[in-house]
Amino acid sequence: MSRLVPLVVLLLLAAGVLAVAPFVGQERIPVSALWDRNGGTNSLILWQLRLPRVAIAFLAGASLAVGGMTFQAVFRNPLATPFTLGVASGASLGAAIYIHLKLSLVLLGIPGISVFAFLGAAAAILVVYGLARLKRGFSSATMLLAGVAVSFFFSSLILLLQYLGDFTQAYRILRWVMGGLDLGLGFGDAVGMLPLILAGTLIVVYHTHELNLLSIGEELAASRGVEVQRTKAAIFFAASLLVGAVVAVCGPIGFVGLMAPHICRLVVGADHRILAPATWLFGGAFLTTCDTAARTMLAPVELPVGILTAMLGGPFFLYLLLTRSVDEE
Repeated sequence: MSRLVPLVVLLLLAAGVLAVAPFVGQERIPVSALWDRNGGTNSLILWQLRLPRVAIAFLAGASLAVGGMTFQAVFRNPLATPFTLGVASGASLGAAIYIHLKLSLVLLGIPGISVFAFLGAAAAILVVYGLARLKRGFSSATMLLAGVAVSFFFSSLILLLQYLGDFTQAYRILRWVMGGLDLGLGFGDAVGMLPLILAGTLIVVYHTHELNLLSIGEELAASRGVEVQRTKAAIFFAASLLVGAVVAVCGPIGFVGLMAPHICRLVVGADHRILAPATWLFGGAFLTTCDTAARTMLAPVELPVGILTAMLGGPFFLYLLLTRSVDEE
């Protein structure tokens, strides 16, 4: 029972953040705007801007956090992040290609830039997986190296497209790479993300026992009856699906997947059966809080939340690097 207390606290924290965040901003929105049927300004701001943004921020933070937790367990590396395997750079390349070609598409109600970004993320996943399969054993080290190589290569292509494009295209690509929730998002984007996020989260939760064993060692997991290669592949694709769905809509928002799992481990321990829901709740609340701060601290100017999380994540990364071994898990 005592193990569930932190989960209850995190659930209350997440509920509190979701309840407060929509009403905080440059313009304070009264609670009465929720049931204002006259279509006043406050009601429009709340329903068309604030609530969709908070919903997307929570889903994105939860997904990135669970993705980070998963990669850290599979690779047994405390510095692994959702972007380690090139998913973010692949999605950014897809978005950059869309912007460079000056396309204007909508597919099943989904903006074309999100479709291209998700296809780019999927391409990165397939390339990394294919490179890892070329080496026997599908080792974590091979996947990490392949991910770093793919990430650098895709990043160079993004820079090439920026150089070849005009000023407007270069700025739009740069703005996408910053990551943010101020890109004209609405409830439709949240609904589009939801099926992919739910599918990825359920797969990860289903494999929490295997994650516990893999985080200790592949030999131990195999001795306990885990089909290591198949399990790693399933978890890898689930985590990549989570990250790809988020980056396709919000751009690459870094360091959430690094910080949230570590903070939750300090609170609830390393058992992934408890850690997974705790990380999901804390990650969502964390990014929602960061986005609320990003759109209010420099008002009327909105700071892209990707910049704020990077400012927080850089020192946190150095703290982990100096206090923990990169081989430790």
